[in-house]
Amino acid sequence: MTTTVAAQSRTGRSLVTDTEFDMLATFCADEYRLERRVADHVVDQALALVHVMGTTGQGATMAPSQLVDPGWHTLILHTGWYADWCHKQFGYFLHHQPNSKVRTRGLMTSVVEKLRAAGFEVDDRLWGTAANCNPPACCGDGPCC
Repeated sequence: MTTTVAAQSRTGRSLVTDTEFDMLATFCADEYRLERRVADHVVDQALALVHVMGTTGQGATMAPSQLVDPGWHTLILHTGWYADWCHKQFGYFLHHQPNSKVRTRGLMTSVVEKLRAAGFEVDDRLWGTAANCNPPACCGDGPCC
């Protein structure tokens, strides 16, 4: 008899210490004028995204949503910390190569699928992939917003 145990999902936040997360989320909230609870979600999703990009080597085929992008900018603006974190997480520095023109609902759906496949919790509202995609509830990119 085989027993299947459901994998527990993880968060981007779990990839850093509480002190590091607080530093990043506070900066993100201040720099991008976000409520702190929103900045917490944005930074969490950015950490998960960058981790998946770095560990899979698929960074060139992935992009953050418009709402998650400030989280990645927050990471890279802490250059020394970001470089060390990248090396610890996946062994190399993951460069930010912006291309906002590739953001589509299809790409965001693909990114979300990759995040989930890696075991991360996903906040669909930040990716524009929520089932009920209507303003102002829709928080992501795409034709619905």
